[in-house]
Amino acid sequence: MNEILSLVARHGYLIVFVVVFLESMGLPLPAALALVAGGAAVASGTLRAEVLLFSAVAAMLLGDSLLYILGNRTGWALLGFLCRVSNNPETCILRSAESFYKRGRSAVVVAKFIPGVNAMAAPLAGSMKMPFEQFVGLDLIGATLYVLAYGGIGFLFRDFLAAIIRGFQTAGHAVEIVLLAALIAYVAYRFWLYRKHRLYRVVPRVQVFELAKLLQSAGSDRIVVADVRSHGYYDAGAMRIRGSIRIEPNNLFEAIAALPKDKDLYLYCT
Repeated sequence: MNEILSLVARHGYLIVFVVVFLESMGLPLPAALALVAGGAAVASGTLRAEVLLFSAVAAMLLGDSLLYILGNRTGWALLGFLCRVSNNPETCILRSAESFYKRGRSAVVVAKFIPGVNAMAAPLAGSMKMPFEQFVGLDLIGATLYVLAYGGIGFLFRDFLAAIIRGFQTAGHAVEIVLLAALIAYVAYRFWLYRKHRLYRVVPRVQVFELAKLLQSAGSDRIVVADVRSHGYYDAGAMRIRGSIRIEPNNLFEAIAALPKDKDLYLYCT
């Protein structure tokens, strides 16, 4: 913490931009702490508030836009990779998608404040084919609120942060050793998560023509086809695959529990 605060004091806008950008790209960096330090620097007169706000918001929009584009082009492949390094890959995408289902597109605005959803919101919006202009507009609101919230904390509690820094300086090398050990342990933990779940795949895929063959040969006796499109892409008059059933994403677990257990289940969305 002391190192980040000192770097922000010396290099200011560049450090905040880089840390916020890298965190928005999914790297485990403390963007919130950098913003708090930036807010404290504004309170001390070291940095200018409007330039800090512009730098941080621009960094966040740039990182989120790149993830949106990657999510739009790679779909679930990128989401699967991000989930493999998360704390709970089995529910990672489900939790993020559920946020979209419950809040609609406005989930982009609050995503930065929700652990586990913040890194997933942009690529998920891209994979769901949200219009880019709409995504940027909502993400701009969310990024601005996020920067103002944590920058405001640093601005208001500048004296408290200064006291923490003095405590770190008094402790000297002992604190540096502890922080370095914690950083190494955290990186090792994230690498272990990736190795543990490297074989994890989000959903087994089947091509359309393969499913058509299965339906012709087996029919409804062995196969259930379900439409699970979110509410933004489905209404009561929407066309479905012939013979398919509708499963509401908000009632996913209850609907699956009611399905026959002796049939193969195939899901499709957008």
